[in-house]
Amino acid sequence: METKEAEYLEQEKRLKEKMAKVKHPLIVMSGKGGVGKSTVAVNLAYALSLSGNLVGILDIDLHGPNIAKMLGIEKQSLYNFEFGIQPVGVSDNLKAVSVALTGYNSDQPIIWRGPLKTAVIRQFLADVNWGDLDYLVIDSPPGTGDEPLSACQLIPNVTGIIIVTTPQDVAILDARKSVSFAKEIKIPVVGIIENMSGFVCPHCHGEVDIFKKGGGEKAAQELKVPFLGRVPFEPEFVEFGDKGTPFVSFGHKTKSAESFVKIVAKIKEFVGDTK
Repeated sequence: METKEAEYLEQEKRLKEKMAKVKHPLIVMSGKGGVGKSTVAVNLAYALSLSGNLVGILDIDLHGPNIAKMLGIEKQSLYNFEFGIQPVGVSDNLKAVSVALTGYNSDQPIIWRGPLKTAVIRQFLADVNWGDLDYLVIDSPPGTGDEPLSACQLIPNVTGIIIVTTPQDVAILDARKSVSFAKEIKIPVVGIIENMSGFVCPHCHGEVDIFKKGGGEKAAQELKVPFLGRVPFEPEFVEFGDKGTPFVSFGHKTKSAESFVKIVAKIKEFVGDTK
């Protein structure tokens, strides 16, 4: 028992030391699935790295880890050295960690209860050699369950929570729960992003509001949290995602990328980043 307690305390010490090197841990949440949360997390991390920041992205969506596929690194693996776990490099400024990079069989479901999920997240936070980071973007699963709660409680210096929603009423209803979650555990809400806010026709480039528009901004006003912006859906998203290419990597060539650059600027302003 004493040995286990000593190991726990030693891991806690490592976790605090590792997180002390991260300026801005940001948790990306959504109230429900299917709103494009992981797409937003990947593009946020990629955009921040393009602006000269050192960025890590941690995938704690343990039951549906998609970050590796979306970054085109799904065939690579994490390495466990004597002094910790080495993250997979995506670019010079971007590193990634996901359970999908541990030899995980993507055809097999992960059937873990809360304590085991918390233990895995704790190990990622304590043992991954991120080094000095300007941002650690943490992609959590939908809802307000074990994973986002564990991340918020384990990381001593969370800068804030970014909430992703789509415009329709059912998504907004669940986004409100995410805002309440953040307020309950006393972590600042960086803001709400309204994803899939209009569909950009690939032929005429006009926009069609297939899921309505403005629900995220209205919810942000009512809940008194910042509204970060809207990201329209474009058919190329599917192709980009399948190829492991974040859409912001194409600069301002698409309406979505243009919108996303403005959103990232607001996030950097929120944290006081002048790069």
